[in-house]
Amino acid sequence: MNLLSKPHNVVTLKQASAMAETGQYAIGSFSPRYTPVIQAVLRAAQKAQSPFICQISQKELERYGITPKEFADEFYARLKSEQITVPAVLHLDHTKTFSVIREAIEAGFTSVMIDASEKPLDENIRISKEAVEFAHANGVSVEAELGMIGTTDYIETDNDEELYTDPQEAKRFVDETGVDSLAVSVGTAHGVYMVKEPKIDFARLEAIRQLTPVHLVLHGGSGVPAWMIEKAIKLPQGGISKVNIATDLELSLLEALGRTERMTNAELKALSPEALNAGLAAVEATVLDKISNFLGSKEHAVDFLF
Repeated sequence: MNLLSKPHNVVTLKQASAMAETGQYAIGSFSPRYTPVIQAVLRAAQKAQSPFICQISQKELERYGITPKEFADEFYARLKSEQITVPAVLHLDHTKTFSVIREAIEAGFTSVMIDASEKPLDENIRISKEAVEFAHANGVSVEAELGMIGTTDYIETDNDEELYTDPQEAKRFVDETGVDSLAVSVGTAHGVYMVKEPKIDFARLEAIRQLTPVHLVLHGGSGVPAWMIEKAIKLPQGGISKVNIATDLELSLLEALGRTERMTNAELKALSPEALNAGLAAVEATVLDKISNFLGSKEHAVDFLF
């Protein structure tokens, strides 16, 4: 799918983040993980009249048994069938393999994330710059990561190591790669906070903002108190404009289904309509809550002129 054939309300992450930063709110980057759950994310955003990002990572694609094309096809089909008019971004999250980025762009993703954060800085710059050159040539935004964001959810990333983002390195990284958005490590973690308390190093975040012009992304938004998110969004000169939320969606889905173990995409699709609808309703409620009480993006669809 090329850019000219996309629905008019499907935008790039760069476009969406610019509006969010100006309006001092953040856009939720929601990971439905299973293709049927895409519908719940879209319905919630439409009800809240909020811009939104629908995302999936390389590891999630592998774990849940989905291809980028299957995910994109379901996203665009539901945009049409649900008559979604609010601004939407289709984003490929944490990805380490260039072929997956290429496949996602060919399938219609409007934003991709290259994650070489475990590499030395020079190599991270080289790999990220290559992804930027390819994606930009196809009209697609690029997010990258500097530092290492910890995890308790190995579906999202490979390990639980943390390495906070250095502001001076962030400046060099952005200057040399040309990325549109930067995921920063400032204290949050992917997954559920079971031992450590969530925190955000606001001084570090502000120092990064002062040195870099790109839009900033906070990964590990599930479980972070709302006041922390609000403060991170409203930093002087613009703060966080994109917040990733994945684990909370799956937890609400599984709770509604009376399950504790993750399924594959095929297993979820095989559930009875009654069970699936209950799960989707729970996810929709969670997304609505995040938009309304966490991100500040409710009723901001009107910021976008198509």
